[in-house]
Amino acid sequence: MFFPKKVKFRKWQKMRGKPFKGVSSRGAKIAFGEFGLKAQEGGLIKTNHLESARKVLVRFIEKGGKFWIRVFPDQPFTKRPPELGMGGGKGDVAGYLVPIQKGRILFEIDGLAKDKAVEALRQVGGKLPVKTKIIAR
Repeated sequence: MFFPKKVKFRKWQKMRGKPFKGVSSRGAKIAFGEFGLKAQEGGLIKTNHLESARKVLVRFIEKGGKFWIRVFPDQPFTKRPPELGMGGGKGDVAGYLVPIQKGRILFEIDGLAKDKAVEALRQVGGKLPVKTKIIAR
């Protein structure tokens, strides 16, 4: 699973407003591979989404290519137990997530034929909670 080795602050404050508004200028171009998966909308991607997408890519690539995950979940989110009354503070850290803006490259792949790479990225896009688009260099 993806999570940071060490964090400066265990719990972060809640994001206010619309943190996914706008278009990403950082990480918006393919840098490593030949094909990429680009976010078409903003949203939150949790560690379990990235892990399931990584498993799909590993299964597709076998020994023929290489892939890069261009995002890392470093923002903690908390959750309180069910049926708990008001008060008692903030809940325990339940996991980590990464906020995504529109236009961000999430995955890159190289060393595969075009049809196989496109199919792999199409299946990866189905594992993520945001709309995605496959792009080529």
